[in-house]
Amino acid sequence: MSHSVTDCLCEKQLTDTISAMRKEQPESVIYQTSLMSALLSGVYEGSRTIADLLKKGDFGLGTFNRLDGELIAFNSQVYQLRADGSANAARPDQRTPFAVMTFFQPQYEHRFDGPADRDAVHEIINQHITSDNQFCALRIDGRFTQVATRTVPCQHRPYKPMMEAVEQQPTFHFDQRDGVLIGFRTPQYMQGINVAGYHEHFITDDRQGGGHVLDYSLESGVLTFGAISKLVVDLPEDPDFLQANLNPDDLDSAIRAVES
Repeated sequence: MSHSVTDCLCEKQLTDTISAMRKEQPESVIYQTSLMSALLSGVYEGSRTIADLLKKGDFGLGTFNRLDGELIAFNSQVYQLRADGSANAARPDQRTPFAVMTFFQPQYEHRFDGPADRDAVHEIINQHITSDNQFCALRIDGRFTQVATRTVPCQHRPYKPMMEAVEQQPTFHFDQRDGVLIGFRTPQYMQGINVAGYHEHFITDDRQGGGHVLDYSLESGVLTFGAISKLVVDLPEDPDFLQANLNPDDLDSAIRAVES
């Protein structure tokens, strides 16, 4: 069976159209650099830059080399929330030892016209994405009655395990503030690779403060979220990672301690 030039042109046009559509709306994939268990073990230096992360997603969270602040990303903007209470746009050449990124494509929206605590927000998500075997990315734009955050201070070699590093972490409280909260819900079977359960970061509307979320109450706002079923993990190859104990006996309890 022969094909005409016209058939070939049509097939090429169709292929080009599909490729263009994929570029406009990338596939829902979570990209992760390194492992949570590596961070717990004191692997605080990575080679992936902020510029590298933005090629993998426009939305995400993590930390910076030497644990120098919390990382929050949305709308292709990345911010560094430091232990001194400051917040700044991250430079493209800054590096991260652990980060989770995706191209945010929410499937659901829920508007809160009245107060809701953290559990109530999570319950809305759990009602729509009922399987714990899927990842979920979430974002809240709204006015918060209160947000409690923490930020781990910058570390120096020889690096202490994260359990010790967080002992001196400062906490911050934001009351009656507008802001953006973003996060992921990660399956329980991923504990150690990532942080099982909900992991959220916050930044104020003026982009001047925020951190890793400990708790929050929402006055009003819009929640958007969606399920993700694909994960890519990029493992480091440096000596710190290769020599780290990534499966300690107290892994689950250690992660719960440093993240709560």
